[in-house]
Amino acid sequence: MAELGFHWPSLVVYLVNFTILLAVLYKFAYKRILNMLDLRSQKIADSLAEAEAVRQESSDARNQLEEQLAANRQEVQQMIEQARQVAETERQQIAEQARQEADSLLARAKTEREQATEVAMQEVRQHFSELAITAAEKILQGSIDKNKHSELIENVLIEANEKQ
Repeated sequence: MAELGFHWPSLVVYLVNFTILLAVLYKFAYKRILNMLDLRSQKIADSLAEAEAVRQESSDARNQLEEQLAANRQEVQQMIEQARQVAETERQQIAEQARQEADSLLARAKTEREQATEVAMQEVRQHFSELAITAAEKILQGSIDKNKHSELIENVLIEANEKQ
């Protein structure tokens, strides 16, 4: 082996030194490095678990917010529908009230017209009877008294109205 450049005593010394170095490193550094790597691995696992928990919480919160939003939308739709129904009911009530007022006004106007017509007819009868009495007096030169003549004309007018 000397031909290859190996020197056995040096090789044994190198092997002993290497073994001592490995033993010292194993005794002082290897356990610490493994502990440090285990701690690091545990921290990473904890961080991943925490991140997953946070993701799940945010997902749950988002779902809850979406459900709340949907419920609020539905509630708003119901409120809008109720408002529409109330508005429609109010519109119908106002229209009915307006119809009733219009009917009332028409009935009152009709009554007033009939009353005005009756008053006018009374005035016409009165004037006609006065004219008739005046004409009859002038014709008869005062021989018939006004009360009897008035009664006679009133009876004629009543009979004329009944025939119509």
